[in-house]
Amino acid sequence: MAAAQEQDGKGRTMALVAAFLGWMFDGLEMGLFPLAGRPALKELMNAAGPDADKIIGPWFGGIIAAFLIGAAAGGVLFGWLGDRVGRVKAMVWAVATYSIFSGLCGFVTAPWQLGVLRFIASLGMGGEWALGVSLISEIWPAKSRPLLSGLIGAAANVGFFLVGVVQLLLSRYSQTLSHAFHDAPTWRLLFIAGAVPALLTFVIRVFVPESEKWKAAASSGPKPTVADIFTPSIRRFTLLGASLAGIALLGTWASVQWIPPWVIKMTGNAKNEAAWTQMFAALGAVVLPLICALLAERFNRRSTYAALCIMSIAICEVLFLVKPAFGFWFLVLSTLANGITGSFYGWLPLYLPELFPTRIRATGSGFCFNIGRVMAAAGSLASGSLLAVFGDYARTGSIICLIYLAGLAVISACPETKGKPLPD
Repeated sequence: MAAAQEQDGKGRTMALVAAFLGWMFDGLEMGLFPLAGRPALKELMNAAGPDADKIIGPWFGGIIAAFLIGAAAGGVLFGWLGDRVGRVKAMVWAVATYSIFSGLCGFVTAPWQLGVLRFIASLGMGGEWALGVSLISEIWPAKSRPLLSGLIGAAANVGFFLVGVVQLLLSRYSQTLSHAFHDAPTWRLLFIAGAVPALLTFVIRVFVPESEKWKAAASSGPKPTVADIFTPSIRRFTLLGASLAGIALLGTWASVQWIPPWVIKMTGNAKNEAAWTQMFAALGAVVLPLICALLAERFNRRSTYAALCIMSIAICEVLFLVKPAFGFWFLVLSTLANGITGSFYGWLPLYLPELFPTRIRATGSGFCFNIGRVMAAAGSLASGSLLAVFGDYARTGSIICLIYLAGLAVISACPETKGKPLPD
């Protein structure tokens, strides 16, 4: 019995490591485009001069939108696969998908190719979140879930931090690496580095155990379908969960994610200011999701989400309306904005699995988190259009971040799940 318990403990630890690394690499892949997308599109479209941002802005927003729609589809697809064939097997496929196709982005010759490859890569990114969150929620005890949810929420921002580190290293050794890769520009090397997470698939396949709760549910009931999350008893939770995730994702992707290209335009990025901005901002989003998840357990889920909405509006409006020059205060405000808006990603892994029974948990959680990306995709297209009109990243962000007001209305209609066991 002791040996079995020890093995269970090792299995839980390996599952946490795999989920953390999977979402961390997701963050790395997501963080690549805000840094590499602008120079990539400028080169691919031969855009230069003061009107360059108006030319590439719609493409930039469109590729982000395609990425978000792909992630939404991937969340449903891989979540469904996870409920049918197992969390671990589906996670291997998801990580392999986003790694390989992110790496291929380094070889594109046209903007449409970049959009297509980012779309396919996003299928795996959307799926990995749902699978990792479901696996962790099922094999760890309930008392550990708030901290683990915070860790999962922080993981993506560790990836965002690593993008900044990679950018600085590539810039420092650009001549050596460019020569080794036949004079490839830095943005291509950044995308090629996105293939590294494929190595994680071997770790997942060999060392991560399958969820016993899933095995029991899979052997005792019918095979789940996507339609199961829209049955009369579940449909309300599905729609509310998707709305909560969509608001959080729209606020991030349609406003805060534009900060790195804003910095590039502001400074010219001669000293890698965008990379430093992303690293500082990511640190805030590593720490605050942990705190958020613990506060959601200390108080309750609903009040924590509402507080995040209010604080997100406040910090984003200060940053975008004050528009400080690049320097200490700009980095402080960017870090706080990214940390507070990023705290939703520590809250969602805790709350969404609590809405669905085991046999459809990955499908339901994946649908809610990732279908919200469709809303975020619409916001990205809108922000790209606003940028084309205003030519001003800050003004665009100050308008889009008002979406958090809708979050206050949605959370008031949601059930409180604190202290309740996961639905069987």
